Amino acid sequence: MISADLRGRCILVTGGASGIGLAAVTLFARCGGSVALNHLPDDARGPEAAARLSAEGLQVRAVAGNVAVPGEAEALVATATDALGGLDVLLNNAGTPASLQPIEFTDLDAMTEEFWQTILSTNLIGPYRCARAAAPALRARRGAIVNTASVAGLGRRGSSIAYSASKAGLVNLTRSLARALAPDVRVNAVAPGLVQTPWTDGWPQERKDDTLARTMLARLARPEDIAEAMLFLAAGAAYMTGETLVVDGGAT
Repeated sequence: MISADLRGRCILVTGGASGIGLAAVTLFARCGGSVALNHLPDDARGPEAAARLSAEGLQVRAVAGNVAVPGEAEALVATATDALGGLDVLLNNAGTPASLQPIEFTDLDAMTEEFWQTILSTNLIGPYRCARAAAPALRARRGAIVNTASVAGLGRRGSSIAYSASKAGLVNLTRSLARALAPDVRVNAVAPGLVQTPWTDGWPQERKDDTLARTMLARLARPEDIAEAMLFLAAGAAYMTGETLVVDGGAT
């Protein structure tokens, strides 16, 4: 696991209550950063995780808010920035599959208007809302944004048509924001393959076995693997912007 000296750096992680987000909160805090852990207002895991990490002597505070809600996304960014005293890094990690199980691409009827709205408002418009709100603070510190995309946005099979489309849009948004915020703010993304999280724990074993058969490193990713790539893009990679870094164990 790589490390970095993040003392004096302020980081906001959206969707930080579990999975990749919580791994990122933990890693960035253990590197000395002051971290705002964003969580949904009704998700008790966020405050519990923040309290647990704070008890370890880490600088972590919980900030409630839903990136899918106009106004609420901007408010959580403002609250986090004020609480931290500035902002150096925004990790746009909040996302949803809107389904506990993968939905076959042939099942077009499952892609209802409501399903599309849930996916896009969280996975694509949410990161834009947060980036726009955070831009002045990030410009002031020549900071960085790291978006959580997916190999599903790069042509691999995702959990649904809508999910794959949202992540493809996020890859494009990453490039567009890199242009918009240059040269003051670097904007990159990570594209995980299948990650071992509470969401994927309930997936069909056949689907996991199929992925493992094509993965050179012969295991699913751990949330910590993705967090490490985020740390590289946020704290290093000084000459990278507009890029999407695939982290899938060689499956692609």
